[in-house]
Amino acid sequence: MTNKIIAIQGNHPNKLNPKTDTSIFLAIEAQNKGYSIFYYEPKNLSIIDDKVLASGFFINFKKYKKKFFKIIKYKKLNLLNCKYILIRQDPPFNLEYISTTYILDKIKNKTKIINDPTSIRNISEKLYSSSFLKYMPNTIFTKDLKEVKSFYKINKKIIIKPIHGYGGNNIHLLQGKFKNKLVINFIKKHGHIMCQKFLSKIKNGDKRVFLINGKILGAISRVPKKGSFLSNMSKGAKPMLTKLTKNENKISNFIGKDLKRQNIYFAGIDFIDQKLNGDINVTSPTGLKTYYDLSNINLAKIFWKGLKA
Repeated sequence: MTNKIIAIQGNHPNKLNPKTDTSIFLAIEAQNKGYSIFYYEPKNLSIIDDKVLASGFFINFKKYKKKFFKIIKYKKLNLLNCKYILIRQDPPFNLEYISTTYILDKIKNKTKIINDPTSIRNISEKLYSSSFLKYMPNTIFTKDLKEVKSFYKINKKIIIKPIHGYGGNNIHLLQGKFKNKLVINFIKKHGHIMCQKFLSKIKNGDKRVFLINGKILGAISRVPKKGSFLSNMSKGAKPMLTKLTKNENKISNFIGKDLKRQNIYFAGIDFIDQKLNGDINVTSPTGLKTYYDLSNINLAKIFWKGLKA
């Protein structure tokens, strides 16, 4: 019988913001249900003697405290002793990230892992959206400079971003004279990139939709700060409650069902002006704590209830 232990694979707690962090929010709810939290960083995951082991620590997260966590005990833990494992480290989705999914594949039939490591590996967050291009603004994926130029000529004003980026980092708005050197260096650094027609209504905010077990459970809007086109809260965007349009509901339900078929339990998808913007977050979806602060609805309870925790 598995212990009442939940492991979290993530960035060190020192790097987390307790006011907004979804991993902490999920952990506190699990603690309320009597679970112990074991925390480790991806670099400390190993296969030793055919066992999947992690060097980390048992931790207690504290609500509304300046010092929001206390490390209880350092330990090397056989992850088969856990009832659940949450994969919560931030992208980039690089070779190290991929390696951890292969390691966790060894135990996923014995310990429930959220999200499924094979599915995380198979669903590149932005490239996966290429299955839903009819719901998106004009978008291409390429590392061919000629294709970028041609796309720019047609659309006049575009966004370019790395396929495996996150958090609004390394996103550029191209307008006016084509910035040849910038794009060449961008492709050299990131390989294949995503190019998308710029939607001016981003100034009114985007919408983040929360999907748990394939179902729509809530949404927030994130309005960029003045002078910015970035709707990420880490870039200063202001969150507020929102409702989905009929079209956004339809698209979200369609994608939710597809994600559930692919064993993705928790995801976030984003819209701008009723169009899917191509960010389908399955590695480490965020926003549950912010949604709670705005609505007083605790989706962490629903998250764990759905897993029968």
